[in-house]
Amino acid sequence: MTLIKSISGIRGTIGGKTADNLTPIDAVKFASAYGAFIKNRNPNKDKITVVIGRDARISGKMISSLVANTLVGLGINVVDLGLSTTPTVEVAVPLENAEGGIILTASHNPKQWNALKLLNEKGEFLNGSEGEKILALAESEDFEFADVDDLGVYSKDASYLEKHIQEVLNLELVDVEAIKNANFKVVVDGVNSTGGIFIPALLKELNVECVELYCTPNGQFPHNPEPLKEHLTDISELVVKEKADFGIVVDPDVDRLALISEDGSMFGEEYTLVACADYVLGKLGGGNTVSNLSSSRALRDVTEKHGGTYTASAVGEVNVVIKMKETNTVIGGEGNGGIIYPASHYGRDSLVGVALFLSHLANNKMSCKELRDSYPSYFMSKNKIQLTPEINVDAILETMATTYKDEDVNTIDGVKIDFADEWIHLRKSNTEPIIRIYTEAKSQTAADNLAERFIKEIKAII
Repeated sequence: MTLIKSISGIRGTIGGKTADNLTPIDAVKFASAYGAFIKNRNPNKDKITVVIGRDARISGKMISSLVANTLVGLGINVVDLGLSTTPTVEVAVPLENAEGGIILTASHNPKQWNALKLLNEKGEFLNGSEGEKILALAESEDFEFADVDDLGVYSKDASYLEKHIQEVLNLELVDVEAIKNANFKVVVDGVNSTGGIFIPALLKELNVECVELYCTPNGQFPHNPEPLKEHLTDISELVVKEKADFGIVVDPDVDRLALISEDGSMFGEEYTLVACADYVLGKLGGGNTVSNLSSSRALRDVTEKHGGTYTASAVGEVNVVIKMKETNTVIGGEGNGGIIYPASHYGRDSLVGVALFLSHLANNKMSCKELRDSYPSYFMSKNKIQLTPEINVDAILETMATTYKDEDVNTIDGVKIDFADEWIHLRKSNTEPIIRIYTEAKSQTAADNLAERFIKEIKAII
């Protein structure tokens, strides 16, 4: 059980003691800090609006109510989208002319977790300095609540499922007619969260036959909700059984997209962005891309094939977005299946990813597996080491950087060591008490072996 306070929000497990877990008191405290921060940013506005939405977690309704009523108590108007997705709330904030947004979701974490993910007036995640201010406000509890005549107004808005889908369909490079004419059949694993509502609804608009798996939004995740190969055996089998063109898997808040090829094999979470970028760059005749240090070299290869420039950022959506804006990027994201398409908005969006991928397949007239086989083959191994409070992570990472100083070492975010044919990235997670260990090589065995080697070296230091 734990509570993690970071610049990107607050995340923790439900139940337990205050300040050790995400209890109702902690939810109210951090919602108060966010509300105070938004009010401080907008001193001349009589009324401030914040958009909220949640995934289907069991604790979602409770946490959402606490957050909404806290904001109302601060004199802030609340537009509640109810069961929604992270990208839908991001899209809604500017459309509502709101001053901010809060998504109640712990993303890929198991069902006992929940979190407050915080947005600015553009519907984008707060940056580091803004996050620090909220943490300081929460620590000081310097909040001033509204008098009874100045309480905020709470309202619900169920229209954003339709609005978000329409926004996706209106994107210039989403080839609606080609998709409709392709007669695709797709299996969707919504991990019993809001992806089970939003993805089938999008597919219906695109005339795609949808076989639903775990699409009841009750928060009872049928498998580990992180969309990794070892968690996706059920959909892999169903894709083959249904003779589907491919399978779609999203995480609980629908900002990560993984695909399953028609033979039940993983398309590869890393290759979701590669495929979408290939399509967009091909249509635009080139352009720049960005992904984080933990993402595959394949994006760089595809970008350079189209004459563009690839840039790596530190891990974290905020860092990717900052780098995308700096380099005038046409598409970017993270290797965990997160597609960021600026023509839509600066946030990871699985609905946009699905629409671009379907457009790519429909235009290319090739199968999912054929498309995957057309890309450079790299293999990744994603591992983690659980942390305890007495472990000094910074010292471990410093030791690794020193040990391998003769290699190509990057320390902007943890330690990334680039070897000739493979790389390893070691970093402390912002969302869980773990060290993440990502490797990539030209075969799965080589990637796994590299990871095992470094895990042993780290455990020897510990």
